[in-house]
Amino acid sequence: MKIIGIDPGTAIIGWGIVEERGGNLTPVAYGHITTAKGTDPADRLCTLADELENILKLHIPDEASVEELFFSTNAKTAISVAQARGVILLTLRRFGVTIAGYTPNQVKQSVTGYGGADKKQIQMMTKNILHLSEIPKPDDTADALAISICHAFSRKSRRILAES
Repeated sequence: MKIIGIDPGTAIIGWGIVEERGGNLTPVAYGHITTAKGTDPADRLCTLADELENILKLHIPDEASVEELFFSTNAKTAISVAQARGVILLTLRRFGVTIAGYTPNQVKQSVTGYGGADKKQIQMMTKNILHLSEIPKPDDTADALAISICHAFSRKSRRILAES
């Protein structure tokens, strides 16, 4: 089972793909999509869709996990990131990928066991869980891998509950 995790954004969109086999997680590929600041917003969304399509064609994930949005202050940023998330969801759906969403606290809880974990703790656990030699950069890429791990762990929990 290949799972792509995506950390939505406008300037940098992190993505990470893990494969789950027999309860073990293996990193397949990860990286980020960047869009140039000052570019027309519609063009940035097109770049995002095109790049994500290329990733989906190359790696053919079975399921996707996309971080839910949480903004408390900047409405302008919230709107642009929400637009990017919409493009991500549409692109995934067009490729027939099953989509799940997780809040930042759900990701923290799943990866570290503590919903109040800081970014460094999440990155270290992601590195350890996937047996990586270093923490992926930029942070958005590490976040995307954490989101894919969260989905894999959630799938496992749902499977155990269904069997009992």
